[in-house]
Amino acid sequence: MHPKQAITLFCAGVIAGTLNAVAGGGSFISFPLLLFTGVPPVQANASNTVALWPGLAMSVASYSRHLKAPPRLLVPLVATSVLGGLAGALLLVKTPQRTFLHLIPWLLLGATLLFIFGNRLRAMAIKTNSASAVEDISWRAIAMACLLQLAVGTYGGYFGAGIGFVMLGMMTLLGMREIHVMNALRILLAAVINAVAVVTFIASGAVFWGQCLVMMAGALSGGWFGAQYAQKADPRKVRWFIIALGFGLSTYFFIKTR
Repeated sequence: MHPKQAITLFCAGVIAGTLNAVAGGGSFISFPLLLFTGVPPVQANASNTVALWPGLAMSVASYSRHLKAPPRLLVPLVATSVLGGLAGALLLVKTPQRTFLHLIPWLLLGATLLFIFGNRLRAMAIKTNSASAVEDISWRAIAMACLLQLAVGTYGGYFGAGIGFVMLGMMTLLGMREIHVMNALRILLAAVINAVAVVTFIASGAVFWGQCLVMMAGALSGGWFGAQYAQKADPRKVRWFIIALGFGLSTYFFIKTR
């Protein structure tokens, strides 16, 4: 790895960590930069997941006091997150490089659409929800939530961008209203999915450690910076920047993989 590449990846990590702290969408920066510096597609995705996971784990610690979901809901969702994350990670390491390269523009486009319509998913869930309280959720509703979480976990282990929006919509359907509690549960489940994926990627030798560690250092720095200045940033401008970036990268990779 050349010094210029190391500097580029560190800066990409800083920006990705900052975006994740402010509004999400950091992978739209870090993942393509790994590709542009010569990391193969599957290894780029694996290395990106490992590089950004410590910042996600730090977020779990900061939200831990808000984690008030009842055990009858929390335990099944964590279990299905583990299963889904493992399934998605194993699927990724078994995917041929060329196949994953052709999937990249679709994955980026899907993640961009989730970023755009995530809040609408939550609003629709609020309109259709009839539960009076989380403690009153039926086992049938919990089972349906676990099936959805299994699908979310599989996608998260495979690629991951945008899963938080789907989980917030699911929690709203379950009757959750307190945003801090919802965010705490969302971050915990995302961290579990990615933790399983990280272990799988490391065990399978899919991580480019030089690039990963440089980007990890940048992401941790960016996460601290973003946490300090998140309240000063204009969320609408950040959101539009991420959306434009997502569509731009999707278009680029659609053209590149033709």
